[in-house]
Amino acid sequence: MDTAEALNLGCYCRTLSAEKLQRQLETDASLSGMAQDIARTRPHLFSSTVVFLAQPVVDQIRLAVHALERVMAQPAYQAQALERAPAIARHDFGPLGMFMGYDFHLGAQGPRLIEVNTNAGGALLNAALARAQQSCCEALNWAFQPDPTLAGLEDAFFEMFASEWRRQRGDAPMGLVAIVDDDPAAQYLAPEFELCRQMLAQRGLDARVVAPEALEWRGGQLLADGGVVSMVYNRLTDFYLAEPAHGALRSAYEAGAVVMSPHPRAHALHAEKRNLVALSDAPLLDSWGVSEADRALLAAVVPPTVQVTPERSEALWAQRRQWFFKPESGYGGKAVYRGDKLTRRVWEDITAGGFVAQAMVPPSQRLIEVDGVQTDLKFDIRAYAYAGQVQLLAARMYAGQTTNFRTPGGGFAPVVVVP
Repeated sequence: MDTAEALNLGCYCRTLSAEKLQRQLETDASLSGMAQDIARTRPHLFSSTVVFLAQPVVDQIRLAVHALERVMAQPAYQAQALERAPAIARHDFGPLGMFMGYDFHLGAQGPRLIEVNTNAGGALLNAALARAQQSCCEALNWAFQPDPTLAGLEDAFFEMFASEWRRQRGDAPMGLVAIVDDDPAAQYLAPEFELCRQMLAQRGLDARVVAPEALEWRGGQLLADGGVVSMVYNRLTDFYLAEPAHGALRSAYEAGAVVMSPHPRAHALHAEKRNLVALSDAPLLDSWGVSEADRALLAAVVPPTVQVTPERSEALWAQRRQWFFKPESGYGGKAVYRGDKLTRRVWEDITAGGFVAQAMVPPSQRLIEVDGVQTDLKFDIRAYAYAGQVQLLAARMYAGQTTNFRTPGGGFAPVVVVP
């Protein structure tokens, strides 16, 4: 057992300072009351402690994200991913996709990629959370020294917006930025929309949180409350903008009238679960010209993944305890099944089509204390990244089959790297 694992299983002290968190969240008068509102309406959004990771694990996650981005840029990889995607995913206006999320479990041999998300939520919330920690004892003072990279995260996030803009618009001035999601005020991560709005406004941009129904496509422009939208931070989980309510946004995007990020192309190339089949197929990657070094790295990080087909049905059922079953286009742990929990009725739905099977990689555990009772929670690690560079690592702690924000003591937790 390494030091990080020993700390995860042995140190259950509270490190989150409520006062510091309030200061970090409410950096502007427009955000006043956010901390109290989160505590009242989202009591399991933030855990009260941190997760420890060994430096070699962090290094491997960073290398894996680099390698995955290189492979995803290969023409042969992109051709097969876009071939099965809707036509809207074939538009390439330049932007790469902001707030990419690479989610990992920690296996016995190191980190294992569980999935990729193109609109991974929580980066701004986690930046505030990471700066709101304090040492629980003198022995751990080393872990809670000020981190200059945390202080500059909002600048890095803003530069990401600016970079996406320049990729499509060059040096033209950026106008109104719309942060778009269905019924945004009701979303669980709605506080982050406000943090993002304030971050952009603080740096001189007009930014608004907007529901898609409030957008209007008229005269070759996308309008919100009479203002012309120049950029959309897209939080929708209708990844290909197929729903009627998203028609104005779809028209503006297809016409190239707005800079949108993340966008349908990014989802097709990164987040479709079928991509994991290709990323875990070493001979296929070799045939595409992927370097030996990258093939070796992906073999170590991406668990074997196969498409569920009628031909494989009998064998997969017999070996179901070794597999996790996921919908090809799912997100957020929806309709995801552990093989050892499957019933025959659910199996019929899975074998009807649209699922992949991923080799089981159990999550790591973290000891915490809730109401004076010690308990073990599971955790995964999310690497927020842009252009192949990891910007922030965060953990999500939970109980149950998949990550959730319903577990007492669970929620987002900062990562502390153990040298």
